[in-house]
Amino acid sequence: MKTDEELEAFLEQDLSDLDFSQFKPFRFEFENKTARVNMRMPQSQIDAVKAEAKKRGMPYQRLMRELVQRGLEDLKAS
Repeated sequence: MKTDEELEAFLEQDLSDLDFSQFKPFRFEFENKTARVNMRMPQSQIDAVKAEAKKRGMPYQRLMRELVQRGLEDLKAS
């Protein structure tokens, strides 16, 4: 859902028979963003990240943080 109105309309309906298997986990970003990163990347990678973020309806920098976090979690798991 992309707006407060969509969420409010969703929550106003009877949710007792809702199939929660269709939901996907969402990570909230609670930690303050105090550090700045400046790095060079191929334009094709930036374009790909921006396109994917647009499909997901989220800012591309948030998607980049999510991808870094997932990479870190994968490193810890291996």
